[in-house]
Amino acid sequence: MAEPIQLKVNGKGVAADVPPETLLATYLREHLRLTGTHIGCDTASCGACTVHIDGRAVKSCNVLVGQVQGREVTTIEGITPADGSLHPMQAAFKSCHGLQCGFCTAGMVMSAIDLVMHAAHATDAEIREGIDGNFCRCTGYQNIVKSIAQGAKAMGK
Repeated sequence: MAEPIQLKVNGKGVAADVPPETLLATYLREHLRLTGTHIGCDTASCGACTVHIDGRAVKSCNVLVGQVQGREVTTIEGITPADGSLHPMQAAFKSCHGLQCGFCTAGMVMSAIDLVMHAAHATDAEIREGIDGNFCRCTGYQNIVKSIAQGAKAMGK
């Protein structure tokens, strides 16, 4: 049996009837076609599904869509500035080569933005700790850490 939900996704109101067992990650990808949110593990271990809920990074494969009733969800698609350019954190990942295959990148960027918003002057060690729940199987993390530090500066933090 479906239940009605209402929330904001990337600044736009969304209303739907969804089964109560629907995960937020599934809803975003399959119902709203926001496929930047990746599903890597279904256990909240890898971080590929990270989105912001009311401004905080959350792993969306571990949240039922009903739990975000009336809340604001921002996906990787929602951080794009109005002019269509890259978000400063995305630009930093690009310029510092903080991505390779790209599977983890959206979740990593979303976690990085949250980290910078709450620890603007994080050291490399604090950045590594802050992204601990996001796995990358390609880069070795060094360029990801550089990307986040550069992104923080570009964000004015």
